[in-house]
Amino acid sequence: MTSQNALPGADELDRLIRTTGAVIDPPLVKSWYAPLRETQRKDGAEVRHDIAYGDDERRKLDVYLRTTGDTKGRPLRLFVHGGGFVRGDRRDRANVGCWFARHGFVTVVPSYRLGPAHRWPAGAQDVAAAWAWAHANAAAFGADPQRIYVAGESAGAAHVAAATLMRRFRPAGVSTPRAALLVSGVYNVQLEKLARRQFGIPSPDPRNEAYFGSDMAGYPAMSTVENVDSEPFPLLITWAELDPPQMQIQAGELFARLTTQHDFGPDVAVIRGHNHLSQLEAINTADDSLASTLLDFMHRH
Repeated sequence: MTSQNALPGADELDRLIRTTGAVIDPPLVKSWYAPLRETQRKDGAEVRHDIAYGDDERRKLDVYLRTTGDTKGRPLRLFVHGGGFVRGDRRDRANVGCWFARHGFVTVVPSYRLGPAHRWPAGAQDVAAAWAWAHANAAAFGADPQRIYVAGESAGAAHVAAATLMRRFRPAGVSTPRAALLVSGVYNVQLEKLARRQFGIPSPDPRNEAYFGSDMAGYPAMSTVENVDSEPFPLLITWAELDPPQMQIQAGELFARLTTQHDFGPDVAVIRGHNHLSQLEAINTADDSLASTLLDFMHRH
């Protein structure tokens, strides 16, 4: 990993990532990056915490703002955290908010309702509500409401995909996003149910069943790949080199479906030298592998 070579302990991080392999273990990966979290840059950005975008306790967001340069007309980036549909919080991605604010984006990071208390399509509905809030309040934060990029990782990418690609979830009065960016998401829950053996997913599945339920008959209607009805817009699909197989396969399937059936022309990118979680934890350190990929795409659109 070229960019990671500048990190303190980069060789050790690379060894840990590669020897651990395609495993999703949040406490473990967070422990690797904890020293870097403590020293990461926070200058050049300020944050407004705990802004409500709905009446549920989970429907709150943080807004990260650049403290220098132009104060009007900036692009806005909505970024939705992951967590396997059952965990995660916006403050886990403060590193994302700071990095993109410092690079000129008003960055909105919402939390959203989680399973099993809130099942599909709660996540997509919350993304749509946060998107509508961002559109309505963009100007107040110096952002251009016509330059909104909607991004998400893991479960957040699943929610963003549904909210942007399925018209039924689009917020009223808000046009298509300037672009959408999907990082290592889940787009075909039916496939994950049918291929648990091949993907090494336990049964019952504590992640998917907590959000999508256990009645497989309803899974096709909940799978974004089966329900795309949006007009084309710029879209980036990424996955980590050491993502679990189901994330890599579903990224390829979404790309193929959008390209062959829906007149999209998505970009794709592989984040080399990273696993599902390390690619996010590395943001706002010396390793900008994922962050620069997302930034370059947004600058082109």
